Amino acid sequence: MTTVLGIETSCDETSAAIVVDGREVRSNIVASQFDLHAKYGGVVPEIAARAHIERLDSVIEEAMSVAGVTANDIDVIAVTNRPGLVGALLIGVTAAKTLAWAWNKPLVAVDHIRAHAYSTAIEMETPPFPAIGLIVSGGHSSLFHIKNPTSIELLGATTDDAAGEAFDKVAVILGLPFPGGPWVEKVASGIFPPGEPGTSVRAEVGRVPPADVGARRDSRTSDPLFGLSPWLPSAPLGKGGGDGEAGRASPTSAVGRAVPTHDARPGNPHAIDFPRTWLTRDSLDFSFSGIKTAVMYHVHGQGKTSGGLEKLSPGELADIAASFQQAMIDMLIKKTMLAVKRTGLKTVVLGGGVAANKTLRRALEAECVKCSMQFHAAKMAYCTDNGAMIAALGYHQFIAGDVADLNIEAYPSTV
Repeated sequence: MTTVLGIETSCDETSAAIVVDGREVRSNIVASQFDLHAKYGGVVPEIAARAHIERLDSVIEEAMSVAGVTANDIDVIAVTNRPGLVGALLIGVTAAKTLAWAWNKPLVAVDHIRAHAYSTAIEMETPPFPAIGLIVSGGHSSLFHIKNPTSIELLGATTDDAAGEAFDKVAVILGLPFPGGPWVEKVASGIFPPGEPGTSVRAEVGRVPPADVGARRDSRTSDPLFGLSPWLPSAPLGKGGGDGEAGRASPTSAVGRAVPTHDARPGNPHAIDFPRTWLTRDSLDFSFSGIKTAVMYHVHGQGKTSGGLEKLSPGELADIAASFQQAMIDMLIKKTMLAVKRTGLKTVVLGGGVAANKTLRRALEAECVKCSMQFHAAKMAYCTDNGAMIAALGYHQFIAGDVADLNIEAYPSTV
């Protein structure tokens, strides 16, 4: 039995987990930072790094307490060292190196995108590999040939924006609250941000349960085409952190424009034919920058970046969200099935923050069933960044002899 402490701080989740033999999760503690970044409409790297400093010690302590282990019970320490925000990564890497030295434990450096590729195997008796892995998040969109846990070949990746970033930026265009990705899926199904029934909706910009988060928060705040959402408050949210109501905006601190909720209905995914970008005929790469621009021009008019949102009814907003989401799903599924055809594999796995999108999960599973293939999606708890997937893949790297020394560094990109 090998017990691994996994540490993850690549972006805006501070997480630690205890996993045994790569699949038995004894604990998985995640401290999210949604309350800290909400008013900015995206992750602020400096704020993320400071929050990791403040929270990581207690998160590790809680992970060990929940699992009922002490330092003597831990065999290996695994930590994310790429890709991500360098300042955020450095906090986890420094903590892991310090513990490895103090406790005299072996250290393993983990690529968290490859950990997402392995995340579908957590809690499974037999890993579902070899497989084609579709890994979609706010910072990355990739197709992998997963031969086994430690042999993963990149087949294709985004050439510009990631899928999660496209969801987040479209949420901003549609005036939806932070985090935007999950709200695009909700509005597509006719569910609008909460407020006074029949009059207006208000942004609930505080903490969102991890299982309800459909995309990573890697959106940048400096894009001149995409300003802050009208749902977002201009005033500070107040003291944040923790569960419950701490850090949640007051009912009147984030009032958006009036949307009569009695007119809300599910969106028609075929109402608007947004462009699908295929690149070259046989390419396994993705491109999502064009579709978010197409949505912006559909909302505001060709060449415009504002002025059109106030004219849209709830039904029209739902149609836009549903049509955008369908176009994204079409591109992701077609590229995935092209990778299946090219490799001859019979299993598809889905991971990453956007893998929490239920519409995508259902559509990809249906396509796999139609083609007589096996389909496995990461459990909701393991879609967004988490320590369990780091510990799980770290176990396999340790068994394979892939052990790091105390000179490991943090890197913004994957290998």
